[in-house]
Amino acid sequence: MSATANKATGKPAWLALAASPVSALMALVSAADAPPLALCAAGATVLPVDGMTAMYLLMSLFHLPPWLKLAGRG
Repeated sequence: MSATANKATGKPAWLALAASPVSALMALVSAADAPPLALCAAGATVLPVDGMTAMYLLMSLFHLPPWLKLAGRG
């Protein structure tokens, strides 16, 4: 996002960079707080994470492009 677009919307440039690390931190907290999965559960899941952890990981990935743009400038 250009500086002109940020000035027009009133959104600081660092705000776009905050979403991905915050979502990753929330995924870590959610994974640490999740109950342990049973090895032989009747409804075994594909991923070894619960629903909230998966959601926060996806949010972290979806908000990653500002970091990739920043890394591409260097």
